[in-house]
Amino acid sequence: MTLAPNVYDAEPIPQSARAEIDKLLKSGDLFRYTAAKDAPVALLERDFAEMMGSQYALAVSSCSAALFLSLKALGLHPGARVLIPAFTFAAVPSSVVHAECVPVLCDVKDNYRIDLNDYEGKLDANIDAVIISHMRGHTSDMDAIMALCDARGIPVIEDAAHSLGTLWAGRNIGTIGRVGCFSFQSYKLVNAGEGGIMISDDADMVAQAVIMSGAYEHNWAKHMAGSDPALEAAFAKWQNRLPLYNLRMGNLSAAIIRPQLAEIPRRVRDGRANHDYVADRLNTSPWLHVPDKLKQEERAPDSIQFNLVGLSDAETAAFAKAASERGVKVQVFGQSTDNARAFWNWKFLDGPVPDLPQTRAMLMRACDVRLPARLSREELDIISEALVIAAQEVMGTPRAYGT
Repeated sequence: MTLAPNVYDAEPIPQSARAEIDKLLKSGDLFRYTAAKDAPVALLERDFAEMMGSQYALAVSSCSAALFLSLKALGLHPGARVLIPAFTFAAVPSSVVHAECVPVLCDVKDNYRIDLNDYEGKLDANIDAVIISHMRGHTSDMDAIMALCDARGIPVIEDAAHSLGTLWAGRNIGTIGRVGCFSFQSYKLVNAGEGGIMISDDADMVAQAVIMSGAYEHNWAKHMAGSDPALEAAFAKWQNRLPLYNLRMGNLSAAIIRPQLAEIPRRVRDGRANHDYVADRLNTSPWLHVPDKLKQEERAPDSIQFNLVGLSDAETAAFAKAASERGVKVQVFGQSTDNARAFWNWKFLDGPVPDLPQTRAMLMRACDVRLPARLSREELDIISEALVIAAQEVMGTPRAYGT
């Protein structure tokens, strides 16, 4: 049997980062506020904001930290209710809890996107903010979501941890809501091991987030590239009035991230091609189904999700085992007692587990396989074949019509 490729190693860090990393190691200048200006973190923020078409960016320790700071910068009162999709990573409701708010979960359909009927029904006067998770890079209908939220004056935070490089109707995901939050964890499009960044055009929110991230005394001034009266006034307003959570990014992480920004278009192009190639192969099986993207969406995937069709719980487990024996690890989101993407495993939430039948049913049959952009066509064939044959082994070869 041909060995399946290793899908967990990231791409090598670009050679262009080596000189900057060596310079930092020799100087020991790893703290973002040591330099008077143009520290690696500050340069990353400027480059990222320009790339995304956003006014401001703040680099922090993780995407979770960015979500938390975004919620705090909205000035939400303790106990404020934040509407989130039920299909997301546990870090999202955790950030809501850390911000002393209450997560409210809405149902998600079998195409991994928000059920707009359930969403609209829960978007009532008791909801103070919304986090939209573009989970695994799948974009819900942002036109409908923004129309509903704007009509009610409810701020939207985009959890774009999986969606760097994704477009919605030509706009960069992360620039549609009030704030966009991204991840630089190793399994994301840009890899620093850990790290995150938030973008916004809202000077007041950014000033609060900068100070709370750990810009003590007047270090907030190092976040200003030039004259910005609105941002300067906001910093002056909030100086010494906010707690410091110390969620800063260090210079070494920024030096690793910044050279990878130039690689994003190529990684998006190759990742999309890989995804669509494997999706076409999987959709030839009657037991496997990759949902279509929405019309306005141009994805930047580094993994593939597909649903098992007509399989029981036992057959689902057998499929995952058969794929694993062929070297392809399949994560079935709901088939685990501790999967951090299954909402019923979020035991840290108060109250009973919510009744979300669509999301529960989807998670019990939704499969996840990594497809990094670096994979070759031959490696994609090995993965596709392993999945299709695993389904055939469990379910049998389907008979032709009339036999």
